[in-house]
Amino acid sequence: MSSVSVVADSARTAAAADVGLGEAGGAAAPARPEFEIVPRRGLIGVAVVFTALIVAVAVNTLWPLMFLHVAFGAAWTIIDLFLGFVIGPILGRMSIPARVELTTRLMPKMLLIMPTVVTVALVAGWQLGVKLGTVLTSYPQHGWVVASFIVVGVMGVIALGLLEPANIAVLFELKKPRPRPEVIERLMKRFIYAAGVTGAMQIATLVIMSKLAS
Repeated sequence: MSSVSVVADSARTAAAADVGLGEAGGAAAPARPEFEIVPRRGLIGVAVVFTALIVAVAVNTLWPLMFLHVAFGAAWTIIDLFLGFVIGPILGRMSIPARVELTTRLMPKMLLIMPTVVTVALVAGWQLGVKLGTVLTSYPQHGWVVASFIVVGVMGVIALGLLEPANIAVLFELKKPRPRPEVIERLMKRFIYAAGVTGAMQIATLVIMSKLAS
């Protein structure tokens, strides 16, 4: 998603700065704040959310399923757009130490937030479709529902299967005293291409959902 391109830019800039300083005269690399790759305290909140999801699916009542699907689906879209179009440009104008500090504070949290948001939105949405019958071929707007499955499914695969592993790799690289710029560069390309795809798909999702709701 757009958020990870922000990480890549920050990480690549920090890595290049470290290498440049070392080549210039053996100066010490700029200090990077200590951070947890996976914030342990945040796991409590994740456990609470997944417990609520399991209960909602087991009870199979309309309101909790609708709430989880709408709330977490909206959060998924908002996070992508906000990080891509607001945080990204701001980060690009910040100094290197400020970029690194923001990255090490924000992105470990995103490692917990994004998988949770994506999983809850998808699971609650499917269960809601089963309950309302919108997943059946007899549903009048079944074609639009299938289109939403394709778009959201691809976004989910990209988010959980491509961007999250790459994001973890960047954070591990940032943990090193001197990150390898070639590794950051390779991950950055993956981020940029995938973020462009998911950004376009978020807009497509809004179009499809508004059509289904009309």
